[in-house]
Amino acid sequence: MSLKNRVVEDMKDAMRARETARLGAIRLLLAAIKQREVDERIELDDAAVIAVIDKMLKQRKDSIEQYQKAARQDLVDVEQFEVTVLTAYMPQALSAAEIEAVVDAAVAESGAKTMQEMSKVMAIAKPKLAGRADMGLVSKLVKARLVG
Repeated sequence: MSLKNRVVEDMKDAMRARETARLGAIRLLLAAIKQREVDERIELDDAAVIAVIDKMLKQRKDSIEQYQKAARQDLVDVEQFEVTVLTAYMPQALSAAEIEAVVDAAVAESGAKTMQEMSKVMAIAKPKLAGRADMGLVSKLVKARLVG
Protein backbone atom coordinates (compact mmCIF):
# COMPACT_ATOMS: atom_id res chain seq x y z
CA MET A 1 0.00 0.00 0.00
CA SER A 2 1.35 3.42 -0.92
CA LEU A 3 1.93 5.98 1.79
CA LYS A 4 -0.81 8.22 0.38
CA ASN A 5 -3.33 5.36 0.48
CA ARG A 6 -2.28 4.61 4.06
CA VAL A 7 -2.99 8.22 5.02
CA VAL A 8 -6.45 8.01 3.40
CA GLU A 9 -7.23 4.77 5.25
CA ASP A 10 -6.06 6.30 8.54
CA MET A 11 -8.37 9.25 7.90
CA LYS A 12 -11.30 6.87 7.49
CA ASP A 13 -10.32 5.05 10.69
CA ALA A 14 -10.11 8.34 12.59
CA MET A 15 -13.57 9.29 11.29
CA ARG A 16 -15.04 5.99 12.44
CA ALA A 17 -13.37 6.30 15.86
CA ARG A 18 -14.48 9.95 16.16
CA GLU A 19 -10.90 11.08 16.92
CA THR A 20 -11.37 14.71 15.94
CA ALA A 21 -7.84 15.93 16.75
CA ARG A 22 -6.18 13.09 14.83
CA LEU A 23 -8.64 13.48 11.98
CA GLY A 24 -7.81 17.19 11.73
CA ALA A 25 -4.08 16.51 11.54
CA ILE A 26 -4.55 13.84 8.87
CA ARG A 27 -6.82 16.13 6.85
CA LEU A 28 -4.14 18.84 6.96
CA LEU A 29 -1.66 16.33 5.56
CA LEU A 30 -4.03 15.18 2.81
CA ALA A 31 -4.76 18.80 1.89
CA ALA A 32 -1.02 19.50 1.56
CA ILE A 33 -0.57 16.39 -0.58
CA LYS A 34 -3.50 17.28 -2.85
CA GLN A 35 -2.32 20.90 -3.12
CA ARG A 36 1.08 19.78 -4.35
CA GLU A 37 -0.50 17.32 -6.79
CA VAL A 38 -2.72 20.05 -8.22
CA ASP A 39 0.09 22.60 -8.40
CA GLU A 40 2.48 20.24 -10.16
CA ARG A 41 -0.18 18.22 -12.02
CA ILE A 42 1.32 14.90 -10.95
CA GLU A 43 0.47 11.95 -8.75
CA LEU A 44 2.84 12.00 -5.76
CA ASP A 45 4.88 8.88 -5.05
CA ASP A 46 6.01 7.87 -1.56
CA ALA A 47 9.21 9.92 -1.73
CA ALA A 48 7.29 13.08 -2.63
CA VAL A 49 4.73 12.42 0.13
CA ILE A 50 7.60 12.05 2.61
CA ALA A 51 8.96 15.41 1.41
CA VAL A 52 5.54 17.00 2.07
CA ILE A 53 5.43 15.46 5.56
CA ASP A 54 8.99 16.58 6.27
CA LYS A 55 8.10 20.15 5.29
CA MET A 56 5.02 20.07 7.52
CA LEU A 57 7.09 18.75 10.44
CA LYS A 58 9.57 21.61 10.04
CA GLN A 59 6.68 24.09 10.06
CA ARG A 60 5.21 22.54 13.20
CA LYS A 61 8.55 22.58 15.02
CA ASP A 62 9.04 26.24 14.11
CA SER A 63 5.52 27.02 15.34
CA ILE A 64 6.14 25.19 18.61
CA GLU A 65 9.25 27.29 19.18
CA GLN A 66 7.34 30.51 18.48
CA TYR A 67 4.41 29.53 20.71
CA GLN A 68 6.75 28.63 23.56
CA LYS A 69 8.34 32.08 23.34
CA ALA A 70 4.85 33.59 23.51
CA ALA A 71 3.91 31.35 26.48
CA ARG A 72 0.97 29.79 24.61
CA GLN A 73 1.02 26.24 25.96
CA ASP A 74 -2.43 25.48 24.50
CA LEU A 75 -1.10 26.06 20.96
CA VAL A 76 2.13 24.20 21.73
CA ASP A 77 0.08 21.15 22.73
CA VAL A 78 -1.90 21.23 19.46
CA GLU A 79 1.25 21.50 17.36
CA GLN A 80 3.01 18.73 19.30
CA PHE A 81 0.05 16.42 18.74
CA GLU A 82 0.21 17.13 15.00
CA VAL A 83 3.95 16.37 15.07
CA THR A 84 3.26 12.95 16.64
CA VAL A 85 0.61 12.17 14.00
CA LEU A 86 2.87 13.25 11.13
CA THR A 87 5.93 11.46 12.51
CA ALA A 88 4.06 8.17 12.33
CA TYR A 89 4.21 8.37 8.52
CA MET A 90 7.94 9.06 8.31
CA PRO A 91 10.37 6.20 7.64
CA GLN A 92 12.59 4.98 10.47
CA ALA A 93 15.35 7.50 11.17
CA LEU A 94 18.92 6.40 10.54
CA SER A 95 21.55 6.26 13.26
CA ALA A 96 24.53 8.64 13.20
CA ALA A 97 26.81 5.81 12.05
CA GLU A 98 24.47 4.92 9.17
CA ILE A 99 24.30 8.58 8.09
CA GLU A 100 28.09 8.86 8.17
CA ALA A 101 28.39 5.69 6.08
CA VAL A 102 26.04 7.11 3.42
CA VAL A 103 27.94 10.43 3.39
CA ASP A 104 31.29 8.65 3.07
CA ALA A 105 29.95 6.54 0.22
CA ALA A 106 28.55 9.63 -1.53
CA VAL A 107 31.89 11.47 -1.22
CA ALA A 108 33.72 8.44 -2.64
CA GLU A 109 31.17 7.94 -5.45
CA SER A 110 31.24 11.60 -6.52
CA GLY A 111 35.01 11.90 -6.28
CA ALA A 112 34.56 15.33 -4.68
CA LYS A 113 37.56 16.86 -2.95
CA THR A 114 36.69 20.54 -2.42
CA MET A 115 33.77 22.55 -1.06
CA GLN A 116 32.93 23.66 -4.62
CA GLU A 117 31.92 20.06 -5.34
CA MET A 118 29.63 19.76 -2.32
CA SER A 119 26.53 19.84 -4.54
CA LYS A 120 27.68 16.63 -6.28
CA VAL A 121 27.90 14.84 -2.93
CA MET A 122 24.55 16.19 -1.73
CA ALA A 123 22.89 15.14 -5.00
CA ILE A 124 23.96 11.56 -4.32
CA ALA A 125 23.27 11.54 -0.56
CA LYS A 126 19.95 13.41 -0.47
CA PRO A 127 17.76 10.75 -2.18
CA LYS A 128 19.15 8.09 0.15
CA LEU A 129 18.64 10.15 3.30
CA ALA A 130 15.50 12.21 2.58
CA GLY A 131 13.06 11.89 5.44
CA ARG A 132 15.42 9.62 7.36
CA ALA A 133 18.04 12.14 8.48
CA ASP A 134 18.32 15.83 9.33
CA MET A 135 19.72 17.34 6.14
CA GLY A 136 21.42 20.09 8.17
CA LEU A 137 23.45 17.42 9.93
CA VAL A 138 24.19 15.73 6.60
CA SER A 139 25.42 19.05 5.20
CA LYS A 140 27.76 19.52 8.18
CA LEU A 141 29.13 16.01 7.73
CA VAL A 142 29.77 16.61 4.02
CA LYS A 143 31.53 19.92 4.79
CA ALA A 144 33.71 18.14 7.34
CA ARG A 145 34.73 15.55 4.71
CA LEU A 146 35.61 18.12 2.02
CA VAL A 147 38.62 20.44 2.04
CA GLY A 148 38.25 24.26 1.90
